Amino acid sequence: MEIWLWAGFFILIIGMLILDLGVFHKTPREVSTKEALAWSLCWVTISLVFNVFVYFLYEYHWFGMGLNGVEALSGREAALQFFAGYVIEKSLSLDNIVIIALVFSYFKVPLMYQHRVLFWGILGVLVLRFIMILGGIVLISTFAWINYVFGVLLIFTAVKMLSARHDNVQPEKNALVRLAYRFFTVTETFHEDHFFVQKNGSWQMTPLFIVLVIIESSDILFAIDSIPAIFAVTQEPFLVFTSNIFAILGLRSLYFALASMMQKFDYLKTSLAFLMGFVGVKMLMAHYYPIPIGASLAIIGGILLIGVLASIFAIDTAPLKSPIAENEFSQMTLRQLKKIITLVVGSTILLAGIAMLILPGPAFVVIPIGLAILGKEFLWARKWYEKIKDQGKSILGKISGNNRDEDSKP
Repeated sequence: MEIWLWAGFFILIIGMLILDLGVFHKTPREVSTKEALAWSLCWVTISLVFNVFVYFLYEYHWFGMGLNGVEALSGREAALQFFAGYVIEKSLSLDNIVIIALVFSYFKVPLMYQHRVLFWGILGVLVLRFIMILGGIVLISTFAWINYVFGVLLIFTAVKMLSARHDNVQPEKNALVRLAYRFFTVTETFHEDHFFVQKNGSWQMTPLFIVLVIIESSDILFAIDSIPAIFAVTQEPFLVFTSNIFAILGLRSLYFALASMMQKFDYLKTSLAFLMGFVGVKMLMAHYYPIPIGASLAIIGGILLIGVLASIFAIDTAPLKSPIAENEFSQMTLRQLKKIITLVVGSTILLAGIAMLILPGPAFVVIPIGLAILGKEFLWARKWYEKIKDQGKSILGKISGNNRDEDSKP
């Protein structure tokens, strides 16, 4: 029965990708900032809705899910594991955005063709991640000590992230690129959004395909780090893969929304390194001092929040230089940057709170927090926050009045 669940998930993902490229981005065009932010919010919403499905899937053990281990996996635990895996992959993908931006800048890829490259890159990622996740699960189930290997790998990666620089691109050192140049003639210029063109009776490769090869190969390197990180919070195959894929699906829109400002987040990379270090330590301690998934999620969120806030306070008011091309983000001010960050952070918290209306969780606390954050920049959120606050005061007043009446009775 479980195979039908996997088949349904693949059909869902492929359907969304076909809808994306075949309908919404059928013709090459530049993706505006507002559109990118809207799509980012859309993908986050879809992911949270899917997490609600995960809760019911494991709570009622549809398709036999959650019954494979020694103890049955509850819906609450599964939903938390999915969300933790999603947050980890989404966070680590921010570093990938910098690489993608530098590659596009190096090859001077026009903005209107960048979405197509990222789309086909996602298809490759789906296959590669599926193979790598299955391989990781087989290793973990076969060799118990592999957890320690993954833990050490993550800590090593964390240390490397603190010192590594992403300020240059050297495609000539990429083995796949050298292989492509060896077997194909590469055109000197782009040919619209085509990867291959027929010239002089033979097929030739365009620079756009070289860009795709570099992005795909860089994702393999990132996957070597990020997949073991997700294994630190869950080793349930379906949760590992789905959380990973949903985080990646939003990478394209997140790139167009954030690429121009990522290099200004001086402390975000440091926080990502600490995040990797934490999950590495968590894997090493798993058999002796297991950290609950709720605590892990709180620590991960705290690490990322500190990195973002530290970066915001460190940013000066000078315009941000875009590493991708001249677009509307090229002259972004601190004020605009804060508004975008408020939208992303506040919306994520608000959507998580709304999901908690169905899933277990303090929705009555999380929703007002999300609205309060959004209210710093958006009037509609401020009005809703004030309305909820007034209702809360009214309810507390009634409760207090009832208590006084009870106390005054003889």
